[in-house]
Amino acid sequence: MKVIYLAGGCFWGTQQYIRQFRGVVETQVGYANGKTPQVTYEEVCHQGTDHAETVRVVFDESVISASALLDRYFLSIDPLSVNRQGGDVGTQYRTGIYYDDDSLYPELSRFLQAKEAELGQKTAVELCPLIHFCPAEEYHQDYLIKNPGGYCHIPKRLLEMES
Repeated sequence: MKVIYLAGGCFWGTQQYIRQFRGVVETQVGYANGKTPQVTYEEVCHQGTDHAETVRVVFDESVISASALLDRYFLSIDPLSVNRQGGDVGTQYRTGIYYDDDSLYPELSRFLQAKEAELGQKTAVELCPLIHFCPAEEYHQDYLIKNPGGYCHIPKRLLEMES
């Protein structure tokens, strides 16, 4: 199993979107790469902690590669938007690919370079090592399963894709 951390705007939708793909074994929403190792949702929203709403994704790379996962991730984000996805605005809604396994970096870097060449410009997607990840409060975990029809910035058609 491999682990990657994806920031793609509000983590409710990103989790719901990413979890549907074959080879994704586990997801968990949380806060990554801010100023402190521990943080709460209220602090992220109101105290300028610089954390990104992020989904920890455990995947079986014999079923889905990191590049294939990123291909799908890019379908759900606006890679040129800075600190904004859909109606969500702020640094916590930035896009980012974070890793804590250096062996993933070459593949992630090649993917992002190819995507930027395809777009003809640099993206706003951060690619950097994970500094820290703090799981979000329980009510955020699996939010759209607990609250069907709840807010989501990702179009419904993407949430119903087949892997």
